[in-house]
Amino acid sequence: MRVQWTLPLLLTVLRVAIIPVVLALFYVDWHYARHLATVLYAIAGFTDWLDGYLARRWNQTSLFGAFLDPVADKLLVAICLVMLLYDNPGGTLALVVAVIISREITISALREWMAELGQRTSVAVSWIGKWKTAFQMTAIGMMIWKTPFYGIPIYSIGYGLLFVAAALTVWSMAVYLRAAWPILSRNGQER
Repeated sequence: MRVQWTLPLLLTVLRVAIIPVVLALFYVDWHYARHLATVLYAIAGFTDWLDGYLARRWNQTSLFGAFLDPVADKLLVAICLVMLLYDNPGGTLALVVAVIISREITISALREWMAELGQRTSVAVSWIGKWKTAFQMTAIGMMIWKTPFYGIPIYSIGYGLLFVAAALTVWSMAVYLRAAWPILSRNGQER
């Protein structure tokens, strides 16, 4: 089957294509490289909302888009968190990064497994997950920017917001696992 290239799908592919550019800019020895990386990261974050909105509004959803959209989001977040940890290694940041990435892997696996059982709606995205994403994306963008902006300690604020995102991450994971628990706790091979 051929993929129909719609604007929403192209935006999702663009988000994946931006990832190596953000990563490369992070390591370029140019004063404004991290600022440009932040702008591209923000564009990628905006397309996360825009592609889904357009796909639903224009009825241009596709199986490939439904697969690629969450993969693009998780790749963007995980790669940016790892590069931030590489830039500023430390036990506290490492723990926060591990919590966030572990949650993403766990919930992705849970959603896939629940979909196989025909129970995907049991672990649909909640408002906590949306808040987690907003705090996480904002925090990461501020940490990529790094330099103070008119005296405002952008990195420190982003670092603090990342802790809020981590708390929301744990909370949202608990909500998802609780919703799935009746199925997870079944004995035998029931379906």
